[in-house]
Amino acid sequence: MAALLANLGIAVAKFVAFLFTRSSSMLAESIHSVADSSNQALLLIGQRRAAQPADEEHPFGYGRSRYIAGFLVGIVLFSVGGLFSVYEGIEKLRHPHELESGLVAVVVLGIAIVLESFSFRTAIKESRHVKGDMSWWGFVREARSPELPVVLLEDLAALCGLVFALAGVGLTLLLDEPIWDAVGTVAIGVLLLVVAVIVAMETYGMLVGEAATPQTVEAIRHALAATPAVTTVIHMRTLHLGPDELLVAAKIGLDPDLTTAQVAATIDDAEARLRAVVPIARRVYLEPDIPREPAVEPPASEVVASPEPSA
Repeated sequence: MAALLANLGIAVAKFVAFLFTRSSSMLAESIHSVADSSNQALLLIGQRRAAQPADEEHPFGYGRSRYIAGFLVGIVLFSVGGLFSVYEGIEKLRHPHELESGLVAVVVLGIAIVLESFSFRTAIKESRHVKGDMSWWGFVREARSPELPVVLLEDLAALCGLVFALAGVGLTLLLDEPIWDAVGTVAIGVLLLVVAVIVAMETYGMLVGEAATPQTVEAIRHALAATPAVTTVIHMRTLHLGPDELLVAAKIGLDPDLTTAQVAATIDDAEARLRAVVPIARRVYLEPDIPREPAVEPPASEVVASPEPSA
């Protein structure tokens, strides 16, 4: 919400500045802010739809709506933001346009940097609660919730884009050479294309289906193995149905002397221990089994060679 409100205000200010200055950098930044506002709206819609309860047609719920929204954000950034800015910059390189009322552009860009910094600070503050000890790049790569990494990348790109626009407008005013405004526009477009590809690649992996993080998988395995009467975890599969909903399917080895009632009680205990450690494990399917000892080959010294056939 902080990012959406900031970008809406910035978009209006940039469009007004563009009407005064006719700066291609200001136009590119205006479209960038409109794209960012649309992206935040998409993420909010995805969150709202994901909150719907499961039904007969969608027995595992609507959690992946958030991943779809994140993937659409990458497409919007790539097409509306990046491609348009690159096209506009190339056109201005071919047909330079004199900058009008450059001071207005500088003031608006300064205000936009302040507002965007507020949004970026909010995203960083919220991300610290879930990032833990991971690096920022690791957080973007490993986070199973798309909203915060996407907003972080968008705000970082927006701040860098504002610096590019300010540099383009400033050099144009200082050197009286409109080509720098066009160069700033192209730089903004390339930046948006790079961020869009990163966002799309990360959310695509989640949309297709990703397992829990290695740390979560290890915590689940330890919780199952620590359950009394569970002798081993034979194999296990995890899948994110949504950022806050995990499916766990595992085959666990049990003591062969257990009664049917004891098997059921052990499975219930194992599920309770698992959910206590990983609360987002909403769907848990445990299959009991009796571990079978693997066949052991006799030592080479005990192998008796068959006699050679006589001539």
